[in-house]
Amino acid sequence: EVQLVESGGGLVQPGGSLRLSCAASGFTFSSYAMSWVRQAPGKGLEWVSSIYTDGSTNYADSVKGRFTISRDNAKNTVYLQMNSLKSEDTALYKCARGSRWSLGYRGQGTQVTVSS
Repeated sequence: EVQLVESGGGLVQPGGSLRLSCAASGFTFSSYAMSWVRQAPGKGLEWVSSIYTDGSTNYADSVKGRFTISRDNAKNTVYLQMNSLKSEDTALYKCARGSRWSLGYRGQGTQVTVSS
């Protein structure tokens, strides 16, 4: 059974940082691209970033230069380092198996709230 469990969310002030983690199980993690997506209240799902099996990455324009995605295949974990957070980054963040154009299984998510 595929499982994706996110952690690391919380309340942070504008300009602050958070590091999200997503622990994966039930599949061969190193064989899949992994992504982060987010959903703000009242809005649709927004793709944030993807990391591929070769370690290459891409980012939405809204987070480029502020967020960094990484993966540790030995730990079956994907991370999202978020710096210079803005109020508009407030959302439920989910990790997903697959790339931007082929998102599959998703976790339950971890809430990120950016507020003073």
